[in-house]
Amino acid sequence: MTAGDDDRAARLARAAAAMAEAEEVVGLRPGDPEGNVGAVAGPDLSGGGVVDTGEPDADDPDTDEPDADEPDADEAGQDVDGRAERRAPTGGLSWSGGAEDSEAVARGVVLRQLSMAPRSRAQLEKKLRQKGCDDAVAARVLERFTAVGLIDDEAYAEMFVRSKQADRGLARTALAHELRKHGIDPEIATGALSQVGAGDERARAEQLAAKKMRTMHGLERDVQARRLAGMLARKGYSGEIAWPVIRDALDAAEEHQRD
Repeated sequence: MTAGDDDRAARLARAAAAMAEAEEVVGLRPGDPEGNVGAVAGPDLSGGGVVDTGEPDADDPDTDEPDADEPDADEAGQDVDGRAERRAPTGGLSWSGGAEDSEAVARGVVLRQLSMAPRSRAQLEKKLRQKGCDDAVAARVLERFTAVGLIDDEAYAEMFVRSKQADRGLARTALAHELRKHGIDPEIATGALSQVGAGDERARAEQLAAKKMRTMHGLERDVQARRLAGMLARKGYSGEIAWPVIRDALDAAEEHQRD
């Protein structure tokens, strides 16, 4: 195990301990009918709604679909475990109590969000505002969650970049766009993006091109080139990386080999 792995393991351990502490502070437990807080799951980086940049190629039937934003159980009118629920526009939450009561409600909202998937501080702040939480109350609650390690934008950004570069094949440009959308500080984003070098981008672009080529056998070379270019552009790859990859992919195809 590398030093980096040790550091990540330590962070996860601190986050697990912090989650237990936070649940105790809020006074809620998984499945509590009053708090509706779902069981805490492991990191699920499918949340966050990463979308590829650029417009889809109109004549490309194999266009990649953007990731959909993860549905919010409150907004969907369902509890975390799937039970139907009637809710007011703010999710059935009451902010009419004193400061202590409002903070308890806000902590419950934050725990619900974190139980579904990792979130950045900006995402949680936006959710609290949507629920009608006072900004001052939200700031105090988010500061507390940050202090105990449950909110860690640096760790979130690093995990996000690793996951989306591996799973979706997004280039640094697209990853930077998504981090900005999630409210990640530019300095933190730069550090997270440093994990992806030019060699990593080239290798991932080659994998994407090879996969795409398997779906386009028999098409004209210029059609294949156009579709490869569109796919790589939507994933944020620059022409400097994309065009050499496209040329190599086309030249390697058996149908384009010279007799």
